[in-house]
Amino acid sequence: MPEVNLFESIKRYICKCAFGLSLATNVEALLKMPMREYHVSLPMKMDNGKIQAFQAFRVQYNDARGPTKGGIRYHPDVTIDAIRGLAALMTWKCALHGLPLGGAKGGIVCNPKELSAGELERLSRAYIQALFQIIGPDKDIPAPDVYTNPQIMAWMMDEYSKIAGKTTFGVVTGKPPALGGSPLRQDATARGGWYVIEKACQDFGINLKGATVAIQGFGNVGSEAALAGQQLFGCTVVAVSDSKGGILNWNGLDILRLLSHKRETSSVENFSSGRSITNQELLELGVDILIPAALENVITMENVGSIKARMIAEFANGPISSDADDTLQQRGIPILPDFLCNGGGVIVSYFEMVQNMNLYQWDEEKVEEHLKKKLIQAYHNVYSLAQKNTLSLRQAAYTIAVQNVVEAMRLRGWI
Repeated sequence: MPEVNLFESIKRYICKCAFGLSLATNVEALLKMPMREYHVSLPMKMDNGKIQAFQAFRVQYNDARGPTKGGIRYHPDVTIDAIRGLAALMTWKCALHGLPLGGAKGGIVCNPKELSAGELERLSRAYIQALFQIIGPDKDIPAPDVYTNPQIMAWMMDEYSKIAGKTTFGVVTGKPPALGGSPLRQDATARGGWYVIEKACQDFGINLKGATVAIQGFGNVGSEAALAGQQLFGCTVVAVSDSKGGILNWNGLDILRLLSHKRETSSVENFSSGRSITNQELLELGVDILIPAALENVITMENVGSIKARMIAEFANGPISSDADDTLQQRGIPILPDFLCNGGGVIVSYFEMVQNMNLYQWDEEKVEEHLKKKLIQAYHNVYSLAQKNTLSLRQAAYTIAVQNVVEAMRLRGWI
């Protein structure tokens, strides 16, 4: 079966909601194209003294609602089409949650696991050097994504500040708190996703306390999701996995012990309190809630027939192909779409921007209060529209987001 293209899937979703919005053909076409994209080569001296060039991208998809915002991922499988798709998702995510921001995404084709700390720092600084002219607090604000973290954001902020000749905290978000980072940013995506799940379980008749949960992906988002699900919402996390494999215990996993095991061994594999399973087996477990929290396109037409979860919450971006999404909808499995469910990260990133602009840091309680309010409001808007017009949650979310972007474009005189 041919590889699923995330960007093509997103364009198909736009088509679905464009019909309901009665968009002109030329406007629909405009929404399916990035406004700007940059391809750069980053030559860098490796620890062995040799020069190696890394391919890198930045896509600014749409800035009708404000400066563009989106993460940077370091991964060997980064492609320009994936970055385009993720930048489009960021556009709809910011619009859905009412943020005055557009969408962007960036990436470097590399395997960070094979790079030393020094090489990672030089690569991160090289990315800023190459793209300095097109990013900034009022232009385009990067953030962490797959295999990037607060330390990498700190290096990027420092490099931008050196070139600009002044300390500029607001050029990136997801920074350490000592450098203008916001409380809760590290676990905002996971915690925010659970606020959405909590409301959805009430609407779809799932008892959240004691609900069985499987989480595909045990990086920052997946591990925080496991902790929050267990400690804050009383769920039973029965399975998790990472790139090397997974672990299953129907009585529930001890997440704190599992985190220690992963730190010691770099994987959840061979954890003593459970049996080993593959990533594919995890996706097919008969659990109450399945949380894909890793990369895109893990559920496709090849495996959709084996999905048995009662509800799917997309903490990852684009984990379900559009064809597989149609199949799951037909089977009546509620799907909490990515840019609704995982909006907590960009929401708290926006709060970080606001704090940086005011040279002030909110306390954790204020961040949590505002985060929860925004996510619950977004879910309410999506669920209400879906119920009123017999739409899937995804189609309702796209309809709201695209409508908000189109309205901004119209008011600005672009269309």
